[in-house]
Amino acid sequence: MKAFAMLLVSLFMAGFVQAQTPVEEQIQNWERARDYTKEYLEAMPESGYGYKPTPEMRSFAGQMLHLSDANYGFGSAATGEKSPYNPGELEKTVDQSKANVIKLVMASYDFVIAGIKKMTPAQLSEKIKLFGRFDLTKEQTLAKAFEHQTHHRAQTTVYLRLAGAKPPQEKLF
Repeated sequence: MKAFAMLLVSLFMAGFVQAQTPVEEQIQNWERARDYTKEYLEAMPESGYGYKPTPEMRSFAGQMLHLSDANYGFGSAATGEKSPYNPGELEKTVDQSKANVIKLVMASYDFVIAGIKKMTPAQLSEKIKLFGRFDLTKEQTLAKAFEHQTHHRAQTTVYLRLAGAKPPQEKLF
């Protein structure tokens, strides 16, 4: 174990292993989340997009579009990029076909990622008033957005199981 630690230190010192900046780490995490969410979207059969486990719950498509609405809202607040959608607009999308939902959800992740790519590490520390109520840094805002999308994607695991589909394997790394 000690030899392995020494090897890692040596590689780091030689420049082979480089620490990520906070911006690079954000980008990597959001890209992983985007790819993982796409696996969920692809795993659900077209017939399951309108499925609701109970009448008062969102449909599978509704959950994913809600996730997308939040990606735009939080992402816009954190990055300063103007969202192309009004709050809650995507969830009301009439065309909730598999192809259209996948397109809309992926675009929401791309919006967040593109905004983060324009940021500097110093900008992540800037304070904002999220939704006019919460005093957070931009980095904390992105963390809340990440938590939100993880929460709603996780909820859809049950939808997939109930639709007879197998959820994707966990992607922590």
